[in-house]
Amino acid sequence: MIRLLFVGDVFAAAGRRVLGTHLPSLRSKSDFIVVNMENAAGGFGLHREGADGALKAGAHCMTLGNHAWHHKDVYVLMQDEGTYPIVRPLNYSDPGTPGVGWRSFDVKTAQGTERLTVVNLLGRVFMEAVDNPFRAMDTLLERDDLGSVFVDFHAEATSEKQGMARYLDGRVAAVIGTHTHVPTADTRILPGGTAFQADAGFTGPFESIIGSDPHGPIERFVTERPHRYGAADGPAELNGVFVQIESNRAVGIERYRYVEGQESGGQLS
Repeated sequence: MIRLLFVGDVFAAAGRRVLGTHLPSLRSKSDFIVVNMENAAGGFGLHREGADGALKAGAHCMTLGNHAWHHKDVYVLMQDEGTYPIVRPLNYSDPGTPGVGWRSFDVKTAQGTERLTVVNLLGRVFMEAVDNPFRAMDTLLERDDLGSVFVDFHAEATSEKQGMARYLDGRVAAVIGTHTHVPTADTRILPGGTAFQADAGFTGPFESIIGSDPHGPIERFVTERPHRYGAADGPAELNGVFVQIESNRAVGIERYRYVEGQESGGQLS
């Protein structure tokens, strides 16, 4: 059985800080840790500082999303696959897109070594134009060497995330959503054995509007004019999901949340 921990979107300096201080305490509960890092560089993209910090804290794999190309560091990091296990969205149509959309790992567990494949997908509802993520998964799953499959579905619409999970139910171990930064309460294992949660939540400043200092978004809502958004600071939260996987089926799933300055040890629900 693989004990997998997935940590939702790490946002800016506050998110990197709480990841660095709290993730090491979760290593003993996990055989493999996947962290979404697409907002690590000031809220947009992944830079070397963020990648190095995540690996030092215990991440085994880093996924991205719609801000994958925002920071120039990511192009260099993707070339060093041995050091930086990055998975960018699979469903880009250009065959020359840097990096890879899925990556397989041999995970050491209490029972031995098990194969795990991590996939990153972008949704299309209210998002940028990319290839069909459902068809992209159909093509990938034609392979017979993937082992258990974990999918980070970076999408806006809850319905699209639910649709993907239902579509893949029984064919992958888990579909966990990212991008909207607010953890959802629909944590469950679907009838075919696929674990699902529409959004894992984010890892970043607690007193914020999905990571930004509240002033900018509120001014935009009130005035209907563009306003500069800046990353909030202060106490940060870490949100994630623990998934227990056996032979490409989930046998357990739990939400996890930790907030700096509140009860120690985090909360499972």
